[in-house]
Amino acid sequence: MNASRNVAISVAALAIFAVPVASPAQILPASKPSPSPSASPAASGAISDATEGGSDARIRQRIRGIFSEIPNLTHVTVEVSQGVVILGGKVGSSSDKTQAEGIANRVSGVATVQDDIVRDTSLGSGVAGIRKVTDTFAGIAAELPLILVALLVGLVVAVIGYFIASFGSVWQRVARNAFFAELIASAIRFLFVLLGIILALNMLGAGALLGAVLGGAGVVGLALGFAMKDTIENYVSSLMLSLRQPFRANDQVKIDSYEGRVVRLTTRATILLTPEGNHLRLANSTVFKAVILNYTRNPQRRFDFILQIDTRADPTKARRLGLDVLKRLDFVLKDPAPAAVVKDVLYPNIAIQYLGWVDQSKTDLGKARSRAICAVKSALEHNGLASPDPITKVRMEPEEQRERPAPSPTPATAHDDDVAPEKAVAGMVAEERSQDPEKKDLLDASRPTE
Repeated sequence: MNASRNVAISVAALAIFAVPVASPAQILPASKPSPSPSASPAASGAISDATEGGSDARIRQRIRGIFSEIPNLTHVTVEVSQGVVILGGKVGSSSDKTQAEGIANRVSGVATVQDDIVRDTSLGSGVAGIRKVTDTFAGIAAELPLILVALLVGLVVAVIGYFIASFGSVWQRVARNAFFAELIASAIRFLFVLLGIILALNMLGAGALLGAVLGGAGVVGLALGFAMKDTIENYVSSLMLSLRQPFRANDQVKIDSYEGRVVRLTTRATILLTPEGNHLRLANSTVFKAVILNYTRNPQRRFDFILQIDTRADPTKARRLGLDVLKRLDFVLKDPAPAAVVKDVLYPNIAIQYLGWVDQSKTDLGKARSRAICAVKSALEHNGLASPDPITKVRMEPEEQRERPAPSPTPATAHDDDVAPEKAVAGMVAEERSQDPEKKDLLDASRPTE
């Protein structure tokens, strides 16, 4: 009986170990799992691990159907295996290859595309290219009436702008300056030409082209600005000179080292007539930055010269003697009064500077200075105040030849007394300006000078 009970216990134990132990998840009540961000369909672009039956045939049929509708791709071959599309055949251009590959990649179920297409360089392909060019010209010919109308509209708008800009007298009254008047007229012409181009391109449906053109024009304008820096500087200088009016026509001026009478001021240069009668053209950028000396603005002008006497002579007597001579000259102004100063002692001489004033409207400065030098020098010599000879000379001559009469002074002629202003160059300037009064000149006598 005990043996029977032991057998029963052993069988029960084996049954217990044979039954699988349930996990806590099986014992506990099942809960609804929360969605996880990673529990989504296969990532975009991932290749499926299985293929549907007949999918390769459907892909090949779909791609061939699309290619058959595109004339340039009708000769492209298509093979599909496990979603891999193999393209072959020949096309006329590289753009056709790119188009074929792009179409194949967009078909659903395609894993990748192998492009084995080659470009057809045979004579037949060249004929096809010529046919394309012919078709292009045919299209242009079909649109030729619209193109002509667009060009006509643009031309009419530009002509209107030029017509409005031609009213120079109107812009002259508005701007009160010849340079600004020309600037306004140029701006009107430019704006109307630009408006005509915009209207013509819009009529042709080329608005995108207009944006590209304007963008390119901006870049080109920036590059030209750097390349034409000197030209732009000269243009701005002309504008400033026309506003400031530093001189008038026929003024005697000295610009840096250049001297002459002003003929005219143009939008590019200042024209001078030199004392030798030659035309001198100076860029306005140079004139604007230069030191300008105007001899005509103030009619009173001072001349000076230096004479030397012996160090043993009395400099005060030489000064007074020279001043008396200057005061007796009728062309030397009494106010401001002439003057004489001891300039320096240069052994064995004393340098004395004599100064006098003249009215340039009545007296030529060079002639007045020449006459004054001669008169003062003669007075000093007759009073024993002549400059000593720096070289000692020894002359051996017979006794009877030692005493010689002093030479008589040369009498003055009417020509020597002439100190009238030199009017030859001034007359040339006036004549040149009168011959072409319509020539553009930025000098305006009605505007105040600087």
